Amino acid sequence: MFKVDREICIACEQCIKDCPVNDIYLKEGKAHIKNEACIKCGHCIAICPVKAVSTDDYDMNEVIEYKKEDFEISPDRLLNFIKFRRSVRRFKDKEVEKEKIEKIIEAGRFTQTGTNSQDVSFTVLTKDLPKIKELTYEILNKKGQYILDNMNDNIKHLEIYANLWTRMYVEHKKDPQNYDRLFLNAPLAIIVSAKSPLDGGLASSNMELMVDALGLGTYFNGFFQVAAEDNKEILDLLNIKDGKKLISCLVIGYPNVKYKRTVPRKEADVTWM
Repeated sequence: MFKVDREICIACEQCIKDCPVNDIYLKEGKAHIKNEACIKCGHCIAICPVKAVSTDDYDMNEVIEYKKEDFEISPDRLLNFIKFRRSVRRFKDKEVEKEKIEKIIEAGRFTQTGTNSQDVSFTVLTKDLPKIKELTYEILNKKGQYILDNMNDNIKHLEIYANLWTRMYVEHKKDPQNYDRLFLNAPLAIIVSAKSPLDGGLASSNMELMVDALGLGTYFNGFFQVAAEDNKEILDLLNIKDGKKLISCLVIGYPNVKYKRTVPRKEADVTWM
C-alpha cells in the first residue's frame, strides 16, 4: 500500500498532478492515496519534494536521491556508447562474477513495463548451460532434418537454415569443445521471458547496455529462441512460467576481441509529419 505522511505533506499537489491513474486527492488539506486504481508505479514517491510518500509493497531502501553528477549522462557520450556496441562472438575462458550478473539483472528489473506490470522474468544459465546447449543442438538438428525431408515451395526459404542447423549439429558432435556456433563457449546466458514482448524487449535492451558498461560482451542468440519457443522440455528446464514467452537469450562473457571504432549504418527511415 502507498501512503502519505500527513505530518510531512505540504499539500503541493505534485503527486496529484503526476499520478497517471488519478488515485490521489486532497483530503483535509493533505494528499491522500486511495489505493484503488494505483498501479504502484512510484511516481508519487519520486516527485514528492519532502519525501512524504512511502510504500510497504517494495523495499524503500532502494530509493536513491537524485544527484545530477550521479544520474546524468551527456547525449553525445550516450549516443557514442550505443554506436560503439558490437555483438560479441569471441569470448575468453573466464567466468562472469556474480556481482556483475546481478547488475545486469537490475538493469532489466528497473526497465519500464506497461501499466507497471513488472512481469519480466530472468533465467541465469551457468552450471546448466552445457545441458541446455546440447538439447538446443539436438532440437535444431531435428527441425532442420524435418524441413529438408519435407521440402516444398512454402518452406523453401528455410532450406538455408535447415542445412546450417544440421551441419552445426554434426560438427559440434565431432568436436564439442572447440565447435560451438550457438553459445560460442561463453560461460553465461541469461534468458528473458515476459507476457509482453515489448516489456521483455525493452528489458533486454537495457541489460545489453549494462553488459557493455561492465566491460563484458554479448550477442542475442536467435537460433536458441527458434529451438526453445515451442519446446516444452526446454521451457520447463528454464522455468518459463505459463502465460510468459521466451523473449531473448543473451549470451554473455568477457570479450576476446577489441574493436577500434564505430561502423556506418543505413540512413534512418524517417517520416516527418
